[in-house]
Amino acid sequence: MQKKRLGHSALEVTDLCLGTMTWGEQNSAHEAHAQIEYALAAGINFIDTAEMYPVPPGRETQGRTETILGEWLAKYPARRAEFILASKIAGPGRRDWIRDGDTKVSAKTIPWAIDDSLRRLHTDHIDLYQIHWPDRNVPMFGAWQFDVAKEKDTTPILEQIQALSAAITAGKIRAYGLSNETCFGICEFARLARENGLPAPASIQNGYNLVIRTFDGDLAEASHRLQVPLLAYSPLAMGLLSGKYMTAEGVVAPFDRAPAADIADARLGKYPKFGDRYKRPRALLAAAEYDRLARRHGLSPVALALAFVRQRFFVASTILGATSVAQLQAQVAAASVTLSPAVLSEIEGVHSVYTSPAGQ
Repeated sequence: MQKKRLGHSALEVTDLCLGTMTWGEQNSAHEAHAQIEYALAAGINFIDTAEMYPVPPGRETQGRTETILGEWLAKYPARRAEFILASKIAGPGRRDWIRDGDTKVSAKTIPWAIDDSLRRLHTDHIDLYQIHWPDRNVPMFGAWQFDVAKEKDTTPILEQIQALSAAITAGKIRAYGLSNETCFGICEFARLARENGLPAPASIQNGYNLVIRTFDGDLAEASHRLQVPLLAYSPLAMGLLSGKYMTAEGVVAPFDRAPAADIADARLGKYPKFGDRYKRPRALLAAAEYDRLARRHGLSPVALALAFVRQRFFVASTILGATSVAQLQAQVAAASVTLSPAVLSEIEGVHSVYTSPAGQ
């Protein structure tokens, strides 16, 4: 397991991270605690959560994931020093039950959200605190075109940086990061931080996998030049790239019909209104091509997908999501594969035909 520094911060994280968004929805507290213990034993020192989790989100479940992690920490407080803990503040809209509907990312809500998370997590500090999605209008979650008609009042970025900096000074967080952010956003946060003598963002957490490679362009340049590395979420595209949705005919079954019994509890099958970007026809075709590519080279589809993300120069850590310890064990083992130049070349060939078919 390699460790990488997050930007200009003092945080060093392993290149694999334990994701938590199924805890409290698809996973019980007991199952989640078993995942924590396996991950730490395997050498992973990085756990990522969010005030919005679990996903799919709901009024009744919001905050449950942090609570489950906090229950484990309350039981083993001495183990808090074993890992880097990351969480997130939800952005505006989408989840209006959070903070009584005040979901702006502002000088008012940032300390409010941090205190709520600290209470649920049973800890006195969060190592990496991220803005889950921007306060301003941006294309995200499958959209890729900027829509000026959706412009709205927004919290100035400098105000957000100042509030996060105050939390660092207070010792409640050690560094801050961005998520679902654009090239403009990463550059503005870095510029305003520099010009005002404030901490710069330590990381950016965006979706990145074989069917979402929009980070490869201007975001990769900004990430490299500004030293704001990527924390890649959904490296298996919510399971689309795992091979479990492949039919005997060598295609990915369309999701507009009832899922087969053996995948009915899988994320894309269980939640028909969730993950639409991974159900687009060209995404299904691309997934089938990557599945065949992996098998030609004697690799599992999971190994191909995870190893590809892990080998990208701008990725600091790949976030693994699992609903069982067995899945997590398989992913950790698969991610250790190193893809050959021949395999990487074939990936680029598929990508040239199916260029980021799941969008952003």
